[in-house]
Amino acid sequence: MSGNTFGTLFRITTWGESHGPAMGVVVDGCPAGLSLSEEDVQRDLDRRRPGQSDVSTARSEADRVEILSGVFEGLTTGTPISMLVRNQDARSDAYLPLRYRPRPGHADLTYQAKYGVRDHRGGGRASARETVGRVAGGAVARKLLEGEGVVIAGYVSRLGGVEASVPRWTRQGSISPEEVATLRSTAESNPVRTPDPEAAVRMERLIEKARKEGDSLGGVVELVAVGVPPGLGEPVFDKLDADLARGLMSLGAVKAVEIGAGTECSRLKGSQMNDPLCMVEGHAKFQSNQAGGILGGISTGAPIVVRISVKPTPSISRKQKTVDLLGGENVEIEIKGRHDPTIPPRMVPVAESMMALVLADHLLRQRAARADRTR
Repeated sequence: MSGNTFGTLFRITTWGESHGPAMGVVVDGCPAGLSLSEEDVQRDLDRRRPGQSDVSTARSEADRVEILSGVFEGLTTGTPISMLVRNQDARSDAYLPLRYRPRPGHADLTYQAKYGVRDHRGGGRASARETVGRVAGGAVARKLLEGEGVVIAGYVSRLGGVEASVPRWTRQGSISPEEVATLRSTAESNPVRTPDPEAAVRMERLIEKARKEGDSLGGVVELVAVGVPPGLGEPVFDKLDADLARGLMSLGAVKAVEIGAGTECSRLKGSQMNDPLCMVEGHAKFQSNQAGGILGGISTGAPIVVRISVKPTPSISRKQKTVDLLGGENVEIEIKGRHDPTIPPRMVPVAESMMALVLADHLLRQRAARADRTR
């Protein structure tokens, strides 16, 4: 099965199935000498972990990480870093009636069409649990980026029909790391991970309403990265925004990616879209950030602003129409088991991790692109 490896110089390969014995990741290309511990990785895994609140699945997993290789006496050795997280609370019986009845909105039928065989338990490799490996690998990337002064924050800006009041980063040319840290801590203080406390209450009510109706909700996750140096990104096909879009679109529930002004750019004039430049202490700076920190596929030094649209959880308890592949007939199914009523809150640490993986990869590629950076 190809397509399990992401990155060029900083690479991850994830492995494992939702109801298999374990999930894991191999990180290759991480420079030697980086301080790294299981606690560094565990922090982000704890944010992704299921069963944390009423707005997530009831599946209870400790998600304790084990670093098997690539770290010695607290430092990376430059060799592949292999990490493992054991599955402990999988309940496969709920999926037996669905073995030959593909679930609407899931990858059941497409996996069957591609391989002719699939692990039906919990979605197998197509399960959101695959993101355990991405978050573990992203924690290593984040540690690398933090050493360069790069800070990443994610939060829910919309859930269902509730819009959160969040800063319009495209209208200002700079954001301080302190602003981003405050935004992130505020978002982490509530179960829906939004920096707007009033909207958080309305979002939770909406989730509960959808749950009682046997339904689910989608939403938008916004990501901001500050401290990203100018010059990251490779012309022509490996542009920074193209790789961010590719990485984020590879997440199972993401259906759209916007950078900077995003789709709004189609309604703007050039005079509104272009970010004016000015000199500040001898350096060229942007006065606004409609470009979202990327021009020509290369980072500008301004904050990188990305939004992802996340679909509603496809596993809902309402009756849905499907087919029986053995009997060759139309049927209805009711999905049992434990599922998130909405995905965006748990998507936040996953999306942050994908952004960190892309930025870490391009940071290393930029060091190799200039002689003055390799001395």
